[in-house]
Amino acid sequence: MANTYENYVDGEWSASETGEIFDVRNPADTREIVAKCQDSSVRDANEAVEAAAAAEDAWADTPGPARGKLLRETAKRMDDRHDELAETLAREEGKTLGEAGGEVGRAIDIFYYYAEKAMDYAGKRSQPNADGQNLYTVREPMGVAGLIVPWNYPIAIPSWKMAPALATGNTVVCKLSRDAPTVFLKATECLAEAADAMDAPDGVVNVLTGSGSEIGEPIVTHEQVDTVSFTGSRSVGDMIYEQATDAHKRVQTELGSKNPTVVSESADPEEAAEIVGNGAFGVTGQACTATERVIVHESVHDEFVSELAEYADSLEIGPALDGADMGPQANRSELDSTLDDITTAKEEGATVFYGGGEPDGETYENGNFIEPTILTDVESDMAVMQEEVFGPFVGVMTASDIDEALALANDVEFGLAAGIVTDNHSEANRFVNEVDFGVVKVNESTTGLELHVPFGGMDASSSETYREQGEEGMNYFTIIKTIYDNY
Repeated sequence: MANTYENYVDGEWSASETGEIFDVRNPADTREIVAKCQDSSVRDANEAVEAAAAAEDAWADTPGPARGKLLRETAKRMDDRHDELAETLAREEGKTLGEAGGEVGRAIDIFYYYAEKAMDYAGKRSQPNADGQNLYTVREPMGVAGLIVPWNYPIAIPSWKMAPALATGNTVVCKLSRDAPTVFLKATECLAEAADAMDAPDGVVNVLTGSGSEIGEPIVTHEQVDTVSFTGSRSVGDMIYEQATDAHKRVQTELGSKNPTVVSESADPEEAAEIVGNGAFGVTGQACTATERVIVHESVHDEFVSELAEYADSLEIGPALDGADMGPQANRSELDSTLDDITTAKEEGATVFYGGGEPDGETYENGNFIEPTILTDVESDMAVMQEEVFGPFVGVMTASDIDEALALANDVEFGLAAGIVTDNHSEANRFVNEVDFGVVKVNESTTGLELHVPFGGMDASSSETYREQGEEGMNYFTIIKTIYDNY
């Protein structure tokens, strides 16, 4: 029987005042209920914000090394439960066990990283013009941080928002996705244990489950929330940005993208196919950095497409815990959306070179499985090449030279991650300099980023306000105060 999980608010685990719960199901077999979670209300959200506001001053006054200790102790407890967390993530989100284990490991490393950064993150000293004067800056916490996170990286994304917020002295209210909340609720158990062990103030961390339409808005608009960080769809992100800025809050959004990879004339088609395949089909294509647009030099197009199809064909599709290479989509809505996009592409004249449908067989009949899909005969202005397809999909176009390839790479309103596969260093440098994306990679998949470097997009992929991760992630949650000290 599935366990029922409660919200964590004001230092205690508690049920929603609604008395309602919802089921979290395994996308590989939707008959299986992984967990039951709270269907929270506006009142629940308001109480969480009020608890965070009540703890704000005490946590801000806690020395940085002590705040770091909370993160370090949380990471240790998460590490002790690594395998449990990975299995939970795989069962509720659908990632393969290897992918889930990698994400859990990243979340642990994020908490360790910010634990160390908390000890030496401050301001800086400047040289004054006058004698007998100290001139320096300090960084102070914003206050209460509202965090709204998606299902596709259900432990990594909450971690890379929450850890820097806590390290810099903010209190947090975090709303988890309904599709995959359980793994971070278990991480919150680790955090709660660490907070109790060091006698941290109640209300520093508050974590809720429920619908975005019900509890997302009060977290964004509550007068005691000072800053909002959101990762998710563009439509919701744009709405949150407007709500937060109308209320004069600091806001950060990371949204969708339509990420290109250029395969140059000098590239080895087999190597390029592996790089593109990993970026397109890894984590079932359910990453905002996933490769979706491939721009191949016309001289290597046919060989590249053949190699990419071989790569796709080598992937074993199946349940996460069965050793598969590619798991299901996270829910039926996402699967239907991907299938609809492929149908639209065919109607627009695209050719399904590989995949494009649901796999046959008893293994797949109760899950949200789809084949890795390769489209050819696509044009840049097709809907399927302009709008994000959140599944294992890639469309292949041709280019005659690097100029045309760059023009096609930039021919979208998004700008998160872009890559080029080439042995020509001049082409690589031109691509790095001229492509309008926040993350640019040479001879590497568009997916994946080190945790200590800034992450974020340009144009419609982001609010373009602050970056996440690394020290930039801490800067977002702080405000600078300049001090003139005359003695």
